[in-house]
Formats: sequence, structure tokens, C-alpha cells
Amino acid sequence: MAAAEGAPGGAALGPLTPRPRRVLRRRRETRDTVTLELEPDSGWLPGQFNMLYAFGTGEVPVSICGDPDRGDRLLHTVRDVGLATAGICRLRPGDWLGVRGPYGSAWPLRETAGRDVLVVAGGLGMAPLRPVLYPLARRPGAAGRVTLLYGARTPADLLYTAELRRLAAGSALDLHLTVDSATTGWTERVGVVPALLESAAFDPANTVAMICGPEVMMRFTVAGLRRLGVPDQAVWLSMERNMHCAVGLCGHCQLGPAFVCKDGPVFRLDAVSWMLGLREV
Repeated sequence: MAAAEGAPGGAALGPLTPRPRRVLRRRRETRDTVTLELEPDSGWLPGQFNMLYAFGTGEVPVSICGDPDRGDRLLHTVRDVGLATAGICRLRPGDWLGVRGPYGSAWPLRETAGRDVLVVAGGLGMAPLRPVLYPLARRPGAAGRVTLLYGARTPADLLYTAELRRLAAGSALDLHLTVDSATTGWTERVGVVPALLESAAFDPANTVAMICGPEVMMRFTVAGLRRLGVPDQAVWLSMERNMHCAVGLCGHCQLGPAFVCKDGPVFRLDAVSWMLGLREV
């Protein structure tokens, strides 16, 4: 391991030691969610995550949600749901944050050539799928039809809507949005995300599907894809379970023979379909 920035005397940092990174920008996405833009770190792939450490508070796994071809910034969208995430969400430009990573497996972008691509996201699950959209939008025609099905509880809970609409207007992205509960002015679908499959145009025999969101949403989406004839080998899920160490030591994220932090979080469905619906204890 090479000597890391910030290590005393140029000594190498261990795998559990966070590297300090300064917050460059902060953007509020929803009432309880912010996106932090950090100083650039090492390279990463769409679908991978970092461990973010709020000094003096704690550490949590957070998906990397920026453009994989932008080496000048590192983006994470964080929801305030606990002590550590509250500390991270309070940070402002100029503050410091600890970063470990990147860790985990990536979305199968190489398998999209010449095939329809179906991206299905629920709530905060849009964050780990966002990096998939940038290369697909930059290479129109490299894949077949590209469709995004995305939903949240209310319109105010949807992430990146202005950017998603821009991508849809400027590329071949077919965007379908839905919410559980509509508010005044909402003109798109109301209902659960899996119901959007009925209005999506794709060839089930020649499609790559990538899914991230609440497990109940992923379970019903998988059932819908199977009914339509999409093979399990063409479906990929991000199983973002309870990861603590990110290097396979603590065992918190073990499910059967797999460690989500090392073998995932992105898995092909035929390898993990038995996991869907299992509850953590």
C-alpha cells in the first residue's frame, strides 16, 4: 500500500483509517437529504461506495453518486437518519470529512452494449444508480433504449429531478416518475415503482436491468421482470445492507456465503434471489 496523504512521516494508512477530505459544496436535495461535493479521491466505478466518517460522531457507508468521468469532485448524497448521518449532513463547505474506499462491486455497464437498459430506483436508491446515467447519456446509440423508472413517497422526496429531466430532454433517456402520494401540481404517475413496468418500452429478451431501492420494491420489480420474460442473469441489484467495516472483517453484512461489502453491493439476481425478503436480526 502506498503512503497516504495525511499519514505522519509518510507512513502508510491502514485499511480502516479514514483519509481527510474537505467539503467543497453542499446542496440540499430534500428536507432530510443533502449532497456533499468533496475534494477528489481515488478513482471509482458506478455502484461502489465509500465509508464516510464524521469526526467524533461515527462512520456510515454511502454510495458514490457523481459522474464517474469527473475526477475533480467526489459526490455523496446522505439522508439524516441517525447520529453519524446527522453529523455528516451538518457539514458545510470548508469542513473536513473522513473517507475510506472505494469499496464493492460495480454496475455491469459493459454488458449494456447493443441492449436495452432498464434502470429502476426507489427513494434514496436513485443515488447509487445516478452514475450509470451519465455514460449512457454521453454515448447515445451504444446501448438500445434506456429507460429510468423512479419513484418516492412524495414529489418533494424525489432526488435530482431537474437534472433527470435535463438528461431526458437531451438524450435518449425515457424517464418515468411516480409517487405514493401526490401534491398540488403533480401531473405524473401516482403508485408504486413496479407498476411503471407496464408502461416501459424494452425488449425482455435483450435487456439489462439495474435496480436499487427498498427491498420490498426490488422484490416486486423482480417478480414483474420475470413475468415479462427478463432472465435472472440480466438483472442486477444493489443489496445495501448493514455494512460496518467494508473489508469483510466484522461480519455485519454477511448473508449466507457472501459479504455485501466485498462481494457486493451490486449482485446479479441469480446469485442472490434467495436473499430478497430476508430480515436482519
